[in-house]
Amino acid sequence: MTSDIQLNDIVTLIRGDARTALQSLPDGAARCCVTSPPYFGLRDYGHPDQIGLEPDPAAYVAELVAVFREVRRALADDGSLWLNLGDSYASDGGTGRQGTRGQRFDRRHTQETLGETRKWPGAGIKPKDLIGIPWMVAFALRADGWHLREDIVWHKPNAMPESVRDRCTRAHEYVFHFTKSPRYYHDGDAISEAAVSDHGSGNGFRRDHRLSFQDLDGKARGSDTAWNGIGGRRNRRSVWTIPTRPFKGAHFATFPADLPTLCLRAGSEPGDVVLDPFAGVCTTGVAALAEGRRFVGIELNPANLVLARPRLCQSGFGLIHARPAAIPPRPSEVGGYHA
Repeated sequence: MTSDIQLNDIVTLIRGDARTALQSLPDGAARCCVTSPPYFGLRDYGHPDQIGLEPDPAAYVAELVAVFREVRRALADDGSLWLNLGDSYASDGGTGRQGTRGQRFDRRHTQETLGETRKWPGAGIKPKDLIGIPWMVAFALRADGWHLREDIVWHKPNAMPESVRDRCTRAHEYVFHFTKSPRYYHDGDAISEAAVSDHGSGNGFRRDHRLSFQDLDGKARGSDTAWNGIGGRRNRRSVWTIPTRPFKGAHFATFPADLPTLCLRAGSEPGDVVLDPFAGVCTTGVAALAEGRRFVGIELNPANLVLARPRLCQSGFGLIHARPAAIPPRPSEVGGYHA
């Protein structure tokens, strides 16, 4: 069962299961999808239709493949999917996801609901193994027709401590960049980063060398570094250092808005529709509105939508009274290129 909440022409929220709610979207409805599904074996969100509590990793992967098959249909032909996933560990008593996304961890749900009652060996998975959930999903989506363009490492400098002594504390998650077609919209300039110079330069240039900007540009073209001599910018690297941010509401698994902001800047233009089929409290939506995009969010838990609505209304567009003209129409050519 689904229920639309049409705040205005800029934001649409759909309360329902992503596996069925996506079917209500027309083909090519969105230019970009930025999302983070419930992680495998992390916690019980208290809904019988939730994803994440499947009996084994293969069943979890199969559910996500079905969801993102519908996402692919709903994307424009030059659209992109940016998928954030964390991993899980196997143990004698069940699963324990390491490297939690936020500053708080719902131990009650994880330990009591998932703890001693969930035992599954899994094919070739031994106790204490890192399961490799993100890559299992990534390869399954590739086999289902997606183009797997890149694995981006989200480095969390303030990662949550772990009570482990026989391995390093995990401080990263993955963001996979998928595309519907081999040629797609991508605006690298919109997410370029400051070029590192002088000591510790990652680009091979030292500013104390007497080279003109033209010389630098020429050298850059002969290397693997994209260099903008005028602005001192370079192509963004595939490790994104973004601190986690605490969320005061009841939804603890909220990623920081900086993460979807980078994704939607690269994969969409102002006026485009950004989709999140696992919207949660709509952090992707907040980022989309701040960047002049429209937003369609799907969320199973109605309590999350209660938390999401004021966040969207405070995001700078005054949604209750906003006019469609607040977001300009998509320009025919504004930056970007079809890779």
